[in-house]
Amino acid sequence: MCATKAFAAAAQDTARLSGPVAEVDASPEGPSVGAFFDLDGTLVAGYTAAAQTRDRVRRRDLRMAEFLTIVQLAVQFRLGRRTFETLIEGSARTIKGRLARDVDEMGERIFQQSVADLIYPEMRELVRAHQRRGHTVVLSSSALTNQVAPVAHYLGIEHIVCNRLVADDQGMVTGEIEQPVVWGPTKASGVQEFAAGHQVDLGLSYFYADGDEDLSLMYLVGHPRPTNPGPMLTKVAVRRGWPIMRFSSRGSGGLFGGARRLASVSSLGPLAAAALGVGLLRRNKRAGVNFLTNFWPGTVLALSGVKLNVTGAEHLTERRPAVFLFNLRSSVDVFLVAALVKDNWTGVATKELQSSRVFGRLGKLLDVAFVDREDPGTLAAALKPLEAAARRGLSILIAPEGTRLDTRSVGPFKRRAFLIAMATGLPIVPIVIRNSESVAGRHAAKLNPGSVDIAVLPPVSVENWTLRNLRARIEQIRTAYLEALADWPAGE
Repeated sequence: MCATKAFAAAAQDTARLSGPVAEVDASPEGPSVGAFFDLDGTLVAGYTAAAQTRDRVRRRDLRMAEFLTIVQLAVQFRLGRRTFETLIEGSARTIKGRLARDVDEMGERIFQQSVADLIYPEMRELVRAHQRRGHTVVLSSSALTNQVAPVAHYLGIEHIVCNRLVADDQGMVTGEIEQPVVWGPTKASGVQEFAAGHQVDLGLSYFYADGDEDLSLMYLVGHPRPTNPGPMLTKVAVRRGWPIMRFSSRGSGGLFGGARRLASVSSLGPLAAAALGVGLLRRNKRAGVNFLTNFWPGTVLALSGVKLNVTGAEHLTERRPAVFLFNLRSSVDVFLVAALVKDNWTGVATKELQSSRVFGRLGKLLDVAFVDREDPGTLAAALKPLEAAARRGLSILIAPEGTRLDTRSVGPFKRRAFLIAMATGLPIVPIVIRNSESVAGRHAAKLNPGSVDIAVLPPVSVENWTLRNLRARIEQIRTAYLEALADWPAGE
């Protein structure tokens, strides 16, 4: 296999993305190397403008006539009957007369609610790789500032080349776009101007983009990197030997992805019915619950195309019952841990989940203790049923960080999990999750195909733990997580 094909094959590994990141890690250091990233379809699955339009329609913030005009312009643009300038200027007119700061705040809110979970984890790794090398990282997009700036801030990207709304002296949006409109050749010239002003050598630089209109900029850089490219860009990339990257870790996944999600969600019904039958047949509620927890999580993961690469699996059954601790990065992490622990467990969850139609009912079925994070006094009330559960041979699942954290490291550990271990006398089994963001966003309930690395560490006895040495003991456990993430255990 030639070098170009080998690199392209490595780029297809959407779980690890070792090829492109390794290339960047071996590249020259310093700000003279630029890394230019497109937004829609490249950093983010789909279109940020669509997310903003959906939000405004839901909030009745967009008149029907304005919405139909945007749809018509978008269709005509796709058919080649309208220019991009006409489309973006038509969109800008729908927010005429608003305070620019209100538009920016709307963009930040929509990003947090709808866009953050659409960022490709593979591209985030590449952004980080360029930042580690001290490269000049730029988000270059034809989208508007209120769509681009939240993504750039989230990824720690300092520089932006994009379209900007015009505001008057009172800070009101005029409905116009600063000229020239950034698109295709003007985007390339904008990047050239930026490079000249920041002493960036385009011959050493990288450009990641998906659009056919970005070909002019691809020709300017020394390292063009088509990412989820369109037909024309794909054709040119193949002819010129440019490495192509395609990702499926975010977005709808098309008809197959929709069918896969429907199958995984629908699996709960028949499995719950079978679990009810087992419970009734054995006249034992826990027997039915164990049937459900044994089969449902694994079934959902299999149907969703999620594979767990587990190191230290023998520690899952070495000491049972136990308090299983896991670091929390996404809303599906507890589901991954449940698939490993399988049966005879309960857990601790936030009070907010108690009102969920699905998770609230499941939590009640599993005898989960719901704790109010704002009221530390609820912990004492939760300990009593957990102690009773431990006496019945049930393990306890709990995240010591207490909340989902957008970090590759580990957040501070709260005392709650360790006080529960001390009160019940159960050993602690640390479960370290390395990359669950590769299959689900921080707040997303939807699973995407991919692999997640999990390390189960040896059980830790709490026999000699006291309130006096508790903080030091907690830090020892947390250090074990940090060391595992820094130097992943053998067997990966």
